[in-house]
Amino acid sequence: MTFQIRRASEADLRTVAELFDGYRQFYGQTADFPLAETFMRDRFTHKDAVVFLAIDPHSGAGLGFVQLYPSFSSVAARRIWILNDLFVAPPARRSGAGRALMEAARDFAASTGARRLVLSTAHTNREARALYESCGYNEDKVFVVYRLEL
Repeated sequence: MTFQIRRASEADLRTVAELFDGYRQFYGQTADFPLAETFMRDRFTHKDAVVFLAIDPHSGAGLGFVQLYPSFSSVAARRIWILNDLFVAPPARRSGAGRALMEAARDFAASTGARRLVLSTAHTNREARALYESCGYNEDKVFVVYRLEL
């Protein structure tokens, strides 16, 4: 399978929203395209995320996406990027699209002078963990992550 990776823009809203809706469903949410479209439109409008798309060059269909959110390391006094979402549509899995999206995220983060790129995934998501580790990510053995649901 051939694909192209490019940074998404608001012109790609429908494609990104369709993939984002699939991503949410993968994580057990009910299909809700209007919600996905509104959420992604807000990301583009407020410019508070960076999205890269894997596209089929022949049909123009979206094959996958990665979404990055900006943050900062106070200790390093530098930017970090949170790789919050990675999704490859089922027909495109094992095509290399996920790895290419990860590489695009890494290259983008480096181009912004970021200190690091961080992500999290479920302990049980073995396929994703294998991909992340093969891309050079290391499981954090130093910090414990806490969260407060609101």
